Amino acid sequence: MHSALTAVAVLCALLALAGAAYFAMCIVAARRFRRECSRLRISETPFTPPISILKSLKGLDPHMYSAFRSHCSLDYPEYEVLFGVSDADDPALALVEKLRDEFPQAKLRVVHCPQALGLNGKVSNLAQMLPQARYEYILINDSDILVPRDYLQRVLAPLAQPGVGMVTALYRGLAGRTLGSKLEALGLSTDFSGSVLVARVMKGGIRFAFGATIATSKTVLREIGGLGPLADYLGDDYELGARAAAAGYQVQLADIVVETALPDYSFRDFWAHQLRWARNVKDRRGAQYFGLIVSFGLIWAVFAVVAAPRAWWTWLALAVTAALRLTSAVVVGRGVLADPQVLRDLWLLPLRDLVALAIWLVSYFGDEVEWRGMRFRLHHGKLERT
Repeated sequence: MHSALTAVAVLCALLALAGAAYFAMCIVAARRFRRECSRLRISETPFTPPISILKSLKGLDPHMYSAFRSHCSLDYPEYEVLFGVSDADDPALALVEKLRDEFPQAKLRVVHCPQALGLNGKVSNLAQMLPQARYEYILINDSDILVPRDYLQRVLAPLAQPGVGMVTALYRGLAGRTLGSKLEALGLSTDFSGSVLVARVMKGGIRFAFGATIATSKTVLREIGGLGPLADYLGDDYELGARAAAAGYQVQLADIVVETALPDYSFRDFWAHQLRWARNVKDRRGAQYFGLIVSFGLIWAVFAVVAAPRAWWTWLALAVTAALRLTSAVVVGRGVLADPQVLRDLWLLPLRDLVALAIWLVSYFGDEVEWRGMRFRLHHGKLERT
């Protein structure tokens, strides 16, 4: 029994130290990104082409009207906002009418999207909205995204560079009152964003995009086959970025962070949402997903101590890993994402990492996901009815 526990402790300690190395990479990648952003702001020249913003709507989201308002007061010379709905009685349309009353000068249009092009209703709407957009440049973001006044200027700036065909942006979560909401926000700011920055350094760029912000052009969308073929994909944002990169375009990360309002998840809803994301990543990027095993370094270090509490080296592994995990959380969450909630909720980090490890393990036992109250099976990124 003693030798078995020692073997477990050794394995967990090694995984913890691998995690410590990963957290150190997050710190380095975050600082590098901040330096590059600072240089870009000094050297960039204005690039302000007219642009159409496309937002697919279905039901109401937390802080939705605030998100809409933030798109009507942008410091930008020429843009329009299109709202796409498949249901003429969608409750979000009342907010659009309220928006028109408050911002009569804004160019706002509602596009009715009667066709169901696939199982992903958001993409189905976007594909029907795209022909209605007036301008060559297109920005797609989710209906609950809050943006600063200089959003378009900073997102579009990289598109002026030769070879850049798509721009995306990191995002932080505005947590609600529940534990699930706080855990998801903490994960976005301290884990998800760190992994993106590490991937950016290791691969010399990114080959994916996020639904929080996707800026591109009609020309690029035509070259990668348009939006219609993505109407059955769960991770449509990932697919857009991957297809743009496969077509030879650079996908750039903007030097701006947007905000998404998270609902007051019950723990079950939080679990279902995280499991859906996890199984989608596993399905599309299996090797990279398995590599996330090192991102649970703090929990592996705790397991090492539990298995061999009298061994000094397990405590050393825990101390080193915990220090680097906390440092990377602050450097990424506060330094890059400027998330004011990170320090307040930092004490939840061990629980968040433990739950994340459980979700990672469970994700390997099945391919079903729950989305908008329905269950689907994932196959090569596509949704299939169960």
